[in-house]
Amino acid sequence: MSSQPVEPPASPIGSRPGPYRVLARTYRPQRLSELIGQEALVRTLSNALQSGRLAHAFLLTGIRGVGKTTTARIIARALNCIGPDGQGQPTPEPCGTCEHCVAIAEGRHIDVLEMDAATRTGIDDIREIVDSVRYAPTSARYKVYIVDEVHMLSEKAFNGLLKTLEEPPPQAIFIFATTEVRKVPVTVVSRCQRFDLRRIEGERLSRHLAAIAAKEQVAIDPAALALIVRAAEGSVRDGLSLLDQAIALSGGDGSTAIGPDQVQDMLGLADRSRVLDLFERVMRGEVKQALDGLSELYDLGAEPEAVVQDLLEVAHWLTRIKVAPDAVHAFGVAEAAAARGRAMAGQLSTPVLARTWQMLLKGLDDLRIAPSPLLAVEMLIVRLGCAADLPPPSEIARLLGERGSSGDASGGGTETGRVERPIPAAAPAPAAGLGSEPAEAAEITDPQSFAEAVELFRRRGEPILHGWLHEAARLVHFERGRIELSLPVGASSDLTGRVAEMLGRWTRRPWSVVAARSGEPAPTLAEQATAQKHARIDALAEDSRLKPVLESFPGARIVDVRSSASSL
Repeated sequence: MSSQPVEPPASPIGSRPGPYRVLARTYRPQRLSELIGQEALVRTLSNALQSGRLAHAFLLTGIRGVGKTTTARIIARALNCIGPDGQGQPTPEPCGTCEHCVAIAEGRHIDVLEMDAATRTGIDDIREIVDSVRYAPTSARYKVYIVDEVHMLSEKAFNGLLKTLEEPPPQAIFIFATTEVRKVPVTVVSRCQRFDLRRIEGERLSRHLAAIAAKEQVAIDPAALALIVRAAEGSVRDGLSLLDQAIALSGGDGSTAIGPDQVQDMLGLADRSRVLDLFERVMRGEVKQALDGLSELYDLGAEPEAVVQDLLEVAHWLTRIKVAPDAVHAFGVAEAAAARGRAMAGQLSTPVLARTWQMLLKGLDDLRIAPSPLLAVEMLIVRLGCAADLPPPSEIARLLGERGSSGDASGGGTETGRVERPIPAAAPAPAAGLGSEPAEAAEITDPQSFAEAVELFRRRGEPILHGWLHEAARLVHFERGRIELSLPVGASSDLTGRVAEMLGRWTRRPWSVVAARSGEPAPTLAEQATAQKHARIDALAEDSRLKPVLESFPGARIVDVRSSASSL
């Protein structure tokens, strides 16, 4: 977007004749040089227009409001501008006064077709373009087809475009715009010259909006402008729309300066200093005072979700300060608050801030499904305050290790548990068979148990047979040279023969592997491993060394058990 108006400089607010035009339209760029923050695109297109090396299709991608459609229209004017004297050639600086520039700007040029793929998604809509592209332009130099939100086209519509994109007529140019480039088929992307329009960095967007506010003769506090820039998230159009809204909120006549309090109310944001107060109270474990602070923010109009997002930003901000002290001004706060941030970052460790970040993220998810967002945030504050009294994870691990070592005076092997937040349990390790474990370290040449025989298939690189024996087959009888198995329904009849043949080849002795006709089958090796693991987990959950840790983290559970020569 640009700081140069489409029309002559606007009159002060309140003195304009005719209907009001929103800032996003009034200050829409008309030339490539007026685009801000897109230097690579501007340089590439300018060189292409000046040299005549033009692609036949362009793909513009980026977030909403970053200037995709505006850029497409600039390209259309640049291609068809003939200059004030009617003799001009394609130029990156269209004159804006010739018949083609004026008609394209007003959206009425017969040779420039704009189509919204969000509403016209079918093959019939694309067929109209394919049929018309064969004809020469009526009056312009090029026929330009601008397709917005191109990712919304159906599969058939994309297929209908492919041939035309592969061999387009020389006088036709396609310009596609999308916010979801990953949804555009690669066959289409590969036929286009792609430009990724970047978010506008905060400082640059702030200067741009301040310049427009000055043109509109509107006074705005820098802190208020910083809030608007932050809410715009790199989108120029969003920034201009929010500035428009702030001007209207202040009275609309430019006589009253726009302050941060007004913008906070407009956006439903919490006051920055109050958010820092809330975060500091939570980190100190002052739950009651933190809940009072939350109530004050809520009464002032701050949305519960916005409060949690602000707390997330504080956690991220303080973590960045620890890594890069210059980031202290990235939060958009005054110098006094910045000094306070430095002090808080010095008092909090990185593991504690990381833990707080994870708890806030989880709380944000809970808030979105909770029947009352405010109650969900209050419970999140309570959890954060309770966690503030806990030592960092590294200290817990160290203490747990010391307790484990003192509990194993004999120096023998110790079984320990790995405690984690609730997550899907890891896949069980290869199981021991009927209470005996295979000799893992030594080469198996003559299996002495069913488990060792199954392990031999894993070591010899037979994953399919190993998986079948481990997961599905149930042992009825084992002796050296003979295995009787209870086979699952539908098992292939040649499996037992293949197992016997391979065992014989590897051990150099005959083996008989048959389906059992009688006898009670044992659980599969996988079932045995799972049962053993659960038994160990249940035992460790009652262990005096681990029980306090589990009780300190509500919802935590042991998910894995390992054996070692020492403790943790």
